[in-house]
Amino acid sequence: MENSGHIMIDSKELAGKRVLVTGGTKGGMGEAIVKRLTKAGATVITTARSAPDELKDSELFIQVDISTPEGTNKIVEYILERFGGVDILVNNVGGSSTPTGGVLKQTDTDWQRTFDTNLFAAVRLDRGLLPPMIKQGYGVILHITSIQRRFPGENTMAYSAAKAALANYSKALATELAPKGIRINSVAPGFTETKAAERLIERMAQERECDYKNARQALMDSLGGIPIGRTARPEEVAELVAFLVSDRASYIVGAEHTIDGGIVRTL
Repeated sequence: MENSGHIMIDSKELAGKRVLVTGGTKGGMGEAIVKRLTKAGATVITTARSAPDELKDSELFIQVDISTPEGTNKIVEYILERFGGVDILVNNVGGSSTPTGGVLKQTDTDWQRTFDTNLFAAVRLDRGLLPPMIKQGYGVILHITSIQRRFPGENTMAYSAAKAALANYSKALATELAPKGIRINSVAPGFTETKAAERLIERMAQERECDYKNARQALMDSLGGIPIGRTARPEEVAELVAFLVSDRASYIVGAEHTIDGGIVRTL
């Protein structure tokens, strides 16, 4: 057992497990998930569009654009050839770069790119990596959705729609595959202070001519406030993921777990 802050980590809990976490670099949730599952003893492969500055093990990294069919095919081929499949798949990649200004500013290309990244990447990877899981009668797939699917706005409608579709797909897939020994769930994070979020807050601070703290508070207020009074840390999301992919969660199937500090106030 390893003491990581206030959390005791069983360094053997995931020993022998082959794991793929998409988008596991650049100071985001993916990187935190990679570190957490590695500490639990898993062999963790990850992906990103660009290689990290400090690449410790090239065999455990795939440089690829996961939003394209060619990208997901490359991942599947590599995983099957090198590892024979995975036991755990965490579909973490997501995000949106659609322009602001409402629906008339968002083109077919913007919508397609958003759905390719947030929905079809997961669908293609699941389809490619499920056969070995089904054959061995065991597997865990986790989809990272977002509370944003419940808060569609004029500048996030494509992203919100894609994440809503991902949650719906995840539920249906869980029902289909549970009898085959495959557990599928999803995690819906709220405002998590990743490196990307930090850059957004810094830009807001410059635009509003205020400091970082006030810009962060303005962003929290725009969500209706966060009852717990702060943003989430990527490590907190990673801890939930570590639980859900472990055998401790062996009876949890087809559930979406919100981790948002209380932002979502509906049942």
